[in-house]
Amino acid sequence: MGTSIKKRGRKILRRFSKASIQASEDSREHIKENLIERVSHIQNIKLLILEWSLLTLALIMLAMTQAFWFSSSYATDVFVEGGTYTEATIGRINSMNPLFATTGSEKVLSKLMFATLTTVDYSGQPGLMLAESLVPDENGKVWTLKLRDDLKWSDGEALTNEDVLFTIELIQNPVVNTIYASNLENVKVAESENGEIVFTLPSAYADFESALEIPIVPKHILANVAPKTLIEDNFSNMPVTSGAFKFNALQTTANSDEEVVYLSANPNYYLGRPMLNTFAVHAFMTKDAVINALNSGSVTATAELGGLEAEKVTSGSFIKRESSVNVGAFIFFNTTSHFLKDQTLRATIREGLNLAEIRMRAPGTLALNYPLTSSQIELNTYPEIPAENFLEATTKIEELEEGGAIELNIATVSSGYLPAVAEELKNQLVLLGIDARLMVYEETQDFIANIIAKRNYDILVYEVELGADPDLLPYYHSSQTKAAGLNLSNYSNALVDDLIVGARETLDTGLRTRKYESFLNYWVSDVPSIALYQANALYIYNRNVRTYDENVKLVTAIDRFSDVEDWAAVKATRNLTP
Repeated sequence: MGTSIKKRGRKILRRFSKASIQASEDSREHIKENLIERVSHIQNIKLLILEWSLLTLALIMLAMTQAFWFSSSYATDVFVEGGTYTEATIGRINSMNPLFATTGSEKVLSKLMFATLTTVDYSGQPGLMLAESLVPDENGKVWTLKLRDDLKWSDGEALTNEDVLFTIELIQNPVVNTIYASNLENVKVAESENGEIVFTLPSAYADFESALEIPIVPKHILANVAPKTLIEDNFSNMPVTSGAFKFNALQTTANSDEEVVYLSANPNYYLGRPMLNTFAVHAFMTKDAVINALNSGSVTATAELGGLEAEKVTSGSFIKRESSVNVGAFIFFNTTSHFLKDQTLRATIREGLNLAEIRMRAPGTLALNYPLTSSQIELNTYPEIPAENFLEATTKIEELEEGGAIELNIATVSSGYLPAVAEELKNQLVLLGIDARLMVYEETQDFIANIIAKRNYDILVYEVELGADPDLLPYYHSSQTKAAGLNLSNYSNALVDDLIVGARETLDTGLRTRKYESFLNYWVSDVPSIALYQANALYIYNRNVRTYDENVKLVTAIDRFSDVEDWAAVKATRNLTP
C-alpha cells in the first residue's frame, strides 16, 4: 500500500516537472515572438510613442498646476499676533515719565506707553483718544471733556477723572517744569456734578483740542511723590502705563552707547491688546550707530535718518517710505539784528534768491510758499510773492552797502537737507555781494540754549512744526520773542498780533480764513521769513513687518504710532473660506 502511494507521487511529480519545463519554453517563445523580435518595430512607431509620452507629461504638469492653484486660491500669508518689533531712536533715556520726554527716544517711549486725552487721528486732524467727547461752548472759552468708560492702567487700576485732574495740576505746577506747561497756562480745570471735566480758558481758543494732546500719569502711583522729586521717582524707571504697551525691562550696554527698553503688549489698552507681543526701543547716541544697527539687522526700523544718511543703509531687507508731514523749512531773518532790521534788505535778499535752486538741495520735498499748508486751512486768496530778479537785487544791495559791507551770519543744524540748503543760500548771498558766513551745529541742548534762545544769528535755516491747525502764534506773535518763545525772527507787528489772536479765538471758519489771509499779506510785505519746503518723514523698515498704514496722514513723524496696535511682525499661512 505504502509502495503504491510513493509510486503515484513520483509520477505526479514527474508530470508537474514536465509541465513546468514546457510552460517555461512556451514563455520564452512568447517573449521572443511578441517583445524581443518586435523591438526592431519601435523605429517605425517612435513618433507615436513620443506623442503619448508628451501627452502623459502634460497631464501630470496640468494636475500639479491645478493642485498649486487650488492651494494658493484658498490659502494666503497673513500677519498674526506675536513677535517683536525693534525701532532705533536717537537720544538718551533720562526718564520714562512722559511729562519730561524731551529726547527723541523719550518721545517715542511716551507715545508707545502713554495715551493722551486727544491726538492726531488717521486723517492728520485733531481727534480724541482717552476722551470720548470734547465740546466747546459757543464762544470757544469753556470746553467740556468726558472720558471713555472702563479705562484702565496697565496694572489693572481704573483710569479716572482723578488721574486727569492730578496730571493737570502737576503740569501747571512751575516746580515740575514740564514741556506741556504752555498748553494749559492760566487754564482753570474742575470736575462737574455729572462727572465731566470742565476747562475754562482765559480767552477763547479754537484749537484747544490740540492743546490737550497731553499724556496722563497715574495718581494712585504718584500722589505721595513731592513735585520737586517727581523726575527722580522710581516711576521714571518703571512706569505704570495707559498706552498700547507697558514697561518690561531696561538694558544698558557695557559702553553706555546703547540703551534698550523692552515693552510688552498692554492687555488693558482701550483699543484692545496690540498684535505685537513686544516692542523694543533701541536708543543710540549717533546716526552712524543707527545705520550700523540697520545694516547688521539688529533693529527692524527707524525714523531717525534723512535722505542723505539713508543712502548708507545698504541692506536689501529694508523699505524706505517717505511721508509728507506738516513741518516747514524756512529762512528766518532776525529782524532785530544790525543789518536785517531793515525791511528793505530783507525784501531785496528775497528778490535776489533763486529759491528753486535752493529747494533742489532738498530733493523729493514739496515746495512751500507760505507758513500755512492747504491741509491746515484752505484760503480763498493768497498774496503774490515778488518774482526773482537777481540783477535788480544786486543793484539795490550795492546801494545799501555804500555805508559799509553787509555781513550776515547764517546758522543751521546738521539734520537732513538743512546743511546743503544753507550752503546754497550762503553761496547765493555771496553772489549778491553780501559777506555771508555759515555755521552748522549739532542739534543739542547747547544749540537750543546758546543759538536759538539767544537768537545768536542773522539768518537761521531751520525746520519747525506747523501743526494740524494753523496756529501762527508760536512763530510770529511778538509775545514769543522771549528766549523761551519760538518767534525765531524776533518779528513784531501789533496788527499781526491782533490777527493771530483773533484767528485763534474764533470758531467761525470764514472769519478765521479772512484773518489768515490778512496775516499773509503782512508776512509777504514785512519778510520776517522765507518759506522753502514742506519736509518729509523718512521711515526705514524691514520688508517682512507691517508698520503704519499708507493712508495715515502724518502731522509729525511721531504720529506714525497712531495705529501701532495693528503693527505686526509675524506671518502665518491661513486657509481662505471658499
